[in-house]
Amino acid sequence: MSKEKKNKAKNTIRINDILSGQMFYDVFRHQFKLVLLVMLLILFYINNRYACQKQIIELDKLKKELTDTKYEALAQSSILLERSRQSRIEDAINKKEIDLEIATTPPYLIQGGEEP
Repeated sequence: MSKEKKNKAKNTIRINDILSGQMFYDVFRHQFKLVLLVMLLILFYINNRYACQKQIIELDKLKKELTDTKYEALAQSSILLERSRQSRIEDAINKKEIDLEIATTPPYLIQGGEEP
């Protein structure tokens, strides 16, 4: 047989090669580095996606916690504002019978002397 016929016989695909898996073995053997690269890229993609999802979950949790904290601070501020109103303070002083009176003269600012 000539070289041309051998190459042609080598390149033809037979049903027996497909069924026995020989054809896939030959392709895999010749493309091993490419298959390995594709598998590594797939693993990198899966790992990257998992890490991103983990960060998104953490971000959502922190956003919820921040919102809850803001509402809690707003509620505490409202309570403090209500308790510090002048009428509430006067009522508390009267209930405890403390000898304090409301100032009849307006407050004034004392100017300090010039510093040397």
